[in-house]
Amino acid sequence: MTTTRTARVALVGDRSAHVRSHTRIPGLLEVLREQHGLALDAYWIPSEEVDEASLAGFDGIWLIPGSPYRSESGALAAVRAAREYRIAFLGTCGGFQHLMLEVARDLAGLADVVHAESDPDGGPQLIVPLVCSLVGHEGAVRLRRGSLAERIFGVERSVERYHCAYGLDPAYLPALEAHGLRFTGHDDDGAVRVAELEGHPFMLGTLFQPELAGDGSRVHAVIRAFAEAAVAVGAARETSPA
Repeated sequence: MTTTRTARVALVGDRSAHVRSHTRIPGLLEVLREQHGLALDAYWIPSEEVDEASLAGFDGIWLIPGSPYRSESGALAAVRAAREYRIAFLGTCGGFQHLMLEVARDLAGLADVVHAESDPDGGPQLIVPLVCSLVGHEGAVRLRRGSLAERIFGVERSVERYHCAYGLDPAYLPALEAHGLRFTGHDDDGAVRVAELEGHPFMLGTLFQPELAGDGSRVHAVIRAFAEAAVAVGAARETSPA
């Protein structure tokens, strides 16, 4: 019999029955429990209700798709909480984009950069419209050998599903890399698709949406790895001195 391991996870985003990834996630949580013995006690938290201090008590934070978020500051607070409290973090699609935005503003000192979708007339655009929209598309992702992403996938190339029209302006790659982001997945043309934060136990962002993989009867390796990382955080909390 599989031993069930548990973790408290915040699903940060503006839940909607019209967003396919949101309707997929509850079923994937059941698959994690039934097939892998990973029980995620999940709390859906709307972006405008994020309280950074209260997130410190969670073992994992998944910043889910559905941008523009009703509260950009709430989405960024979720990223910051995961980074500062060393909580397992997964950001998919919009979550990936806001991982980039938080690191740029809070670590790289690029306080004026914006997301073009939520602030098209604002300052310098870190997150920009893709030359070719990936809404409803699949595409190859090549994973850097030896990276966390490559270890999770177990292969150096995969085909993933997207529902996205915005991505990182590559002009900012050097600044973000200088402050700990590692870009470990790219499409066949070299555009960034996966990022991970150096020195963090598990902080991963994907422009693609692993929650859309397959028919929902199996869990994507990225989601399983996130769940395992959250369980590890929870176990560490239980064994650490008060």
